[in-house]
Amino acid sequence: MSAPAPVRRRLEELRRRINDYNHQYFVLDEPTVTDAQYDRELRELRALETQYPELVTGDSPTRRVGAPPASGFTEVVHETPMLSLENAFDEQELRAFDRRVRERLNVDAAEYAAEAKLDGLAVSLVYLDGMLTRAATRGDGSRGEDVTANVRTIRAVPLRLRGAAPALLEVRGEIYMTHAGFARLNADQAAAGAKTFVNPRNAAAGSLRQLDPAMTARRPLTMFCYALARIEGAPAPARHSEALALLATLGLRVSSDVEVLIGVDACLEYYRRMAARRAALGYDIDGVVFKVNAIDAQERLGTVSRAPRWAVACKFPPQEESTRVRAIEIQVGRTGALTPVARLEPVFVGGVTVSNATLHNAAEVGRKDVRAGDTVVVRRAGDVIPEIVAVRTELRPAGTKPFRMPASCPQCGSAVEQVEGEAVYRCSGGLVCPAQRIQALIHFASRRALDIDGLGEKIIEQLVERGDVRDVAGLYSLTRDQLVGLERMGEKSAANLFAAIERSKSTTLARFLYALGIRDVGEATARSLARYFGTLEAIAAADEQSLQAVPDVGPVVAAHVARFFANAENREVLRRVRAAGVRWPAQEPVQPQALPLVGRSFVLTGTLARMTREQASERLRALGARVSSSVSKKTDAVIAGADPGSKVDKARTLGVAVLDEDGFARLLERPGDANP
Repeated sequence: MSAPAPVRRRLEELRRRINDYNHQYFVLDEPTVTDAQYDRELRELRALETQYPELVTGDSPTRRVGAPPASGFTEVVHETPMLSLENAFDEQELRAFDRRVRERLNVDAAEYAAEAKLDGLAVSLVYLDGMLTRAATRGDGSRGEDVTANVRTIRAVPLRLRGAAPALLEVRGEIYMTHAGFARLNADQAAAGAKTFVNPRNAAAGSLRQLDPAMTARRPLTMFCYALARIEGAPAPARHSEALALLATLGLRVSSDVEVLIGVDACLEYYRRMAARRAALGYDIDGVVFKVNAIDAQERLGTVSRAPRWAVACKFPPQEESTRVRAIEIQVGRTGALTPVARLEPVFVGGVTVSNATLHNAAEVGRKDVRAGDTVVVRRAGDVIPEIVAVRTELRPAGTKPFRMPASCPQCGSAVEQVEGEAVYRCSGGLVCPAQRIQALIHFASRRALDIDGLGEKIIEQLVERGDVRDVAGLYSLTRDQLVGLERMGEKSAANLFAAIERSKSTTLARFLYALGIRDVGEATARSLARYFGTLEAIAAADEQSLQAVPDVGPVVAAHVARFFANAENREVLRRVRAAGVRWPAQEPVQPQALPLVGRSFVLTGTLARMTREQASERLRALGARVSSSVSKKTDAVIAGADPGSKVDKARTLGVAVLDEDGFARLLERPGDANP
């Protein structure tokens, strides 16, 4: 039975809409619908195609994974060879390339198209009458492997071109994996007990060459197109930059970092800019590519061997190198987390000399089996902390021993503990551990904690180094003379800091709890604890079960709080702080359900005349409300001061109430009557 006309129209509409969604999300990075809506429409399309299989088309979004596993890959001959690029490793080599171009073209300055050189896997895509018909790897440049079924699973690759497509279009591009996608993939691999990948490039290559397309579909691959190889049935662009613009109009993903430059000095400046942005891109690049922009000039320059004379890859310093592990030492952080760190024989990688690399935690060391004496591969991407990505076990010397975490803190000797279900080992020393001292003091003095203006990291380091301050209580024993004696601290600065320390003695219980730096106790949790118990003594005396009665406090946080107050040394520090005069207003315990605005959500925007936004937030939270930074359908009201910006527009679009400052004042006066 043939499908009714309304069904046919609905199928066409769903395919068009879902293909548009894919283009907006995976190509333009501008999603326009929620995941739930996308899933609903895709399910509807699948159901209709199951009911009317004769209406299934090759470009349907449901056909991205449909081929059975292959026994191997078929060889493909490239009609137009996929050439390699000559490399330039410094300014002198790039200037020499530019000189050869100018001499052969007989011009004073050459026009180049510049783009980032992705560190992925080169592929060729062939579209016939707008439909993707073949995808192949580069191979040796002349012959590659047919990976069409796998490439069809990559949503950044359109199955059908958009707009008026030429009769034939062959494009070249790079399939790669973002840093975020790579991290998710390795986390999934580790959770499943499978082998993890060394770097995003290896992960992308391995994912693309899976014999089962369904496996490729589960990998977070994407693609940028960087060249037009062939076009028939439409005018050929005169410039490389125009070719990339054409590909973008046809729905293919093209980098937004492509620029047209005149002369080698502009190329060098582009190289420096991309090198500076390298770590922030979210994916790996290993250099930039400069291509003579005019296609007729490319043809006049021609090729030599298997590389074009009209293009060069200007490489960045390598991000991976091999070196030897001298030792594995332990660093202790502010929260007491013990982090293994590999001390390395210095090696130049990623543009700097690296002598240390993080090993994250004991589980990571065990998984990689890193040992002192090993030869390892070290990776550094921009300003990212170097890490060991692989061990050259074939070079391991005899007699090495597996790494073991210490039983006691190397800084204070306190017992090291590991909470069940966590990978991290922690020092139990709390406020008295020297390694945690500086960061604990910085946190204690921060603006949202005790807000000691002028007490920054450099001053705290001096105070700790001189032995003037051993814990947070020691701040309140400091004299003006001690402060004047600090480097770059004059009489006036010392007086201002001394006054700030005195002012910090008057605070709130919530701020004080947050300032203590108890693990996982942020501002919201500190407010909930203060409101529920009313006094520090009640919180300190509460057991884990009692603590879990507080909203937002689960068993993990309850255990951290109970453990902190059970530590005798922590209690002694708190006694000395209170004895120094740190105080806060008395408050009665309040059960959450008794608060008038409990369960309601508010957003603040613009400038309030009668109080600061922070003060307004505190007033709302004291009434049980939740204060959010973004407007959604779940927002009860937006409180708008002067110059409120786009949040008010979004609220009105969503039908969310907007209160001016007078309306906010009425809300605070009679919150029980409020009905925004």
